[in-house]
Amino acid sequence: MSLNLPAGIASIIQLFSRLFSTRVWKQAEVLMIGAILTTRKRTVSSILEVMGIAHEKNFQNYHRVLSRAVWSNLEASRILLMILVSIFVPSEPIIMGIDDTIERRKGKNIKAKGIYRDPVRSSHSQFVKVSGLRWLAVMLLVEIPWAQRVWALPFFTALAPSERYNQQLKRRHKSLTDWGRQMMLQIRRWLPNRELVMVADSSFAALELLFRVSQHKLPIHMITRLRLDAALYQPAPNRQSGTMGRPALKGRRLPNLEHISVDPNTHWQTVIVNNWYGQGKREVEICSDTAVWYHTAKPVVPIRWVLIRDPKGKFETQAILSTGLFYSPIQILEWFVRRWQVEVTFEEVRAHLGVETQRQWSDKAIARTTPLLLGLFSLVTVLAHHLQNDFQWQVRQTSWYSKHLPSFSDALALVRRFFWASTFSMSHESFEMVKVPRPLFERLRDIAVYAA
Repeated sequence: MSLNLPAGIASIIQLFSRLFSTRVWKQAEVLMIGAILTTRKRTVSSILEVMGIAHEKNFQNYHRVLSRAVWSNLEASRILLMILVSIFVPSEPIIMGIDDTIERRKGKNIKAKGIYRDPVRSSHSQFVKVSGLRWLAVMLLVEIPWAQRVWALPFFTALAPSERYNQQLKRRHKSLTDWGRQMMLQIRRWLPNRELVMVADSSFAALELLFRVSQHKLPIHMITRLRLDAALYQPAPNRQSGTMGRPALKGRRLPNLEHISVDPNTHWQTVIVNNWYGQGKREVEICSDTAVWYHTAKPVVPIRWVLIRDPKGKFETQAILSTGLFYSPIQILEWFVRRWQVEVTFEEVRAHLGVETQRQWSDKAIARTTPLLLGLFSLVTVLAHHLQNDFQWQVRQTSWYSKHLPSFSDALALVRRFFWASTFSMSHESFEMVKVPRPLFERLRDIAVYAA
């Protein structure tokens, strides 16, 4: 199937053609555009139907793009990252978020699955277990100009197999922090000359991880939560000449942050956070200082800690840390609250891009499909960014849901309208009657009729 895409959009999509042979790229391009156009399950058969080639005799070749073809997920992530950085953060520090999510999957052929806590259905009072695959994703946390808010754009996703799966194969199990360290250092190799900041939740507040990435010759600065009872110390004093024994790792023990938070002598500074978890501006009180974090038999990590409390008392006092000591407390806090957008993206890809509806059983196809669907979120954002100057936004709203700025569903609708119009329309002027070829009309009819 040949696709007649305009040069501007084609130039973006063609950047991924270097991953494939010429023959496989034609099929991969169909799968890419079909995954954007379909509103049903993200299976290969649904994509072939929406692209009008459901009667293709060699349909198995499209399955083999995911299950057998030789191409690199890692290189695809690098290409996508370079596209995102060049468009959205050409010069400033690159802020990224890292987090894991569970893709609910069942079946004996899904080998790497495990039993995990379901973060969506669980609460503080109820623990819900789910069978599925655990994915670790790194996303670019960047403000989208036309949306006027920060979005989390996935570009690098890895499967973290369960401990039981690794035991069956008799190989060492890697924890989430092990996977996270490898992914961060890989990103550092891709971007050796850029300032990188990684924002994470408390799962990544591990001294070994913080030490490895922050003390690297090209450091990655991490921002994450910090326990209020963490053991903080002054830096080790300068070693005097002639002193016997091992050098000191730390200085005098400092008061716990829990004690500082209730000390009446603590000086609190009132600040305004511009985008507090998607709720607009929020006034909070903070205090901050530097220290070294140390635990027996663990590395010593210099940090800047920031205590946050709510003057209205709506949330409990909490602490975050930054391994970049030179960042201001308000900057650390504003970067940290961007992390919430990672959860928003996980929900968006389930709602609009069919994550958890794919049905591959091949190990290679499983390892490729979910990262591709997450990356599709970022690719749609890039295409919408390219199109928004030439097309008028149609922000969908109802009487019970009013909004003025486009969301991801509007960006996806814009890209879909463009593909339908540019690829299949036969009219050239805006005042002409739009001529819809019968095959296209029947395809659109089938999509509407069989949408459920």
